[in-house]
Amino acid sequence: MALQVSFSFTSHNPCQRNHTPKLFSPKIFSSTSLPIASFSNQKQNPESSNDPQKETLILSLGSSKRRKLNLSVIALLVNGSLPNLFNNSILAQELELERYTDSKEDFTLLTPSSYVKVIPSLSVDKAGATVLFEEVGKGSNNIGVVVTPVRLTSLGEFGNPQFVADKLIQAEKKKESTKDAEVIAVAERSGHGGLQVYEFEYKVDSTRGGMKRIFSAAFVSSRKLYLLNIAHSDKPESPLDSDTRTILEEVLHSFDAATMT
Repeated sequence: MALQVSFSFTSHNPCQRNHTPKLFSPKIFSSTSLPIASFSNQKQNPESSNDPQKETLILSLGSSKRRKLNLSVIALLVNGSLPNLFNNSILAQELELERYTDSKEDFTLLTPSSYVKVIPSLSVDKAGATVLFEEVGKGSNNIGVVVTPVRLTSLGEFGNPQFVADKLIQAEKKKESTKDAEVIAVAERSGHGGLQVYEFEYKVDSTRGGMKRIFSAAFVSSRKLYLLNIAHSDKPESPLDSDTRTILEEVLHSFDAATMT
């Protein structure tokens, strides 16, 4: 499982820290406005331009068409036949995320409301987790944080994101239950006070739970390594859907130190 991953952060990597493109683009939630129907200006007959009755008739017809169009748009909205106009799933995602802060270990992150906090020692292979959340009825879908002391003051002293990702995958492949592991993407972002945060996405095929998608983030603060692991089922017959992925990415991006260091 993802939280079993451990590797030494006491050695230094001579590799230069290269700029790494963003792994994900955090979603910007904004209200979506209705498209404004454009009406082309019709060329009027010069002979009718001075006829008040004809002008009144044209305006009346135009207003009637506009009312019919507005009613049609409303009908489409009510019937749900106007796709991608309002992304209700994205708006709902904001409501489904709750802030969790560990004041003792000094970290914070968002968690889905459908996940519950469990005692790590009671969960298989998760005894080393500082905190663990599992989806109700689907314990294999989980979010865990491990905090361990290190000699480093930042992740950059150990290596760049790709170097750390390679170490992460090497650790995964050493597990007896792992059939295959592959890095999908890596990134680096800034946390509170310019804190260096690495993000990873990779997939693991295991004899325990089959294919899984893993989102992971790591940072070093106050000589402690903070490692977030988000594991979710991603089997060929039931792949990770886009809405769930968006929620998990929000959780990933929210992982940070609780206070500025």
